[in-house]
Amino acid sequence: MALRGHFFFSWHEGRIEMSELEISGMSCPHCVKSVESALAAVPGVESVSVDLAGGRARVEGPAPAGELLAAVRQAGYEARVLANPG
Repeated sequence: MALRGHFFFSWHEGRIEMSELEISGMSCPHCVKSVESALAAVPGVESVSVDLAGGRARVEGPAPAGELLAAVRQAGYEARVLANPG
């Protein structure tokens, strides 16, 4: 089962946010590493998983979506948040 969009879970005193981004412009494993590194550097990101074939990135942690998108764009790729679950 794939997760899409924003999902919020309460956990003790905080929250964990999971986002799925659609990434365009990736064409090789080096691109994947660039996107992973850019996203991992955003404050609040706890883990990142990038799927080259699907053109998606899954980010876990309470990082603001705008900062995630800016990080991907700064790395040279285009991104959008997938906001519709399912």
